Amino acid sequence: MKLQVTGKNLDVTQPIVDYAERKLGKLARQLDDSARVELVLAVERNPSIADGQVAEATIWTKGPVLRARESS
Repeated sequence: MKLQVTGKNLDVTQPIVDYAERKLGKLARQLDDSARVELVLAVERNPSIADGQVAEATIWTKGPVLRARESS
């Protein structure tokens, strides 16, 4: 499994990457080595949005493409 972590309006530090690898590494048991995971972390700078921190994961597998989004 290949993991790529990017950030929008956020500096992605090594502790953030380590945390993402630890959490998303649990998927490695279910996915094969050719799977690719892209994690986008964003901070929305709009005062009208209550949940300004967003994490969106996209997983490319041999079959379907999986996507999850969470904001807080």
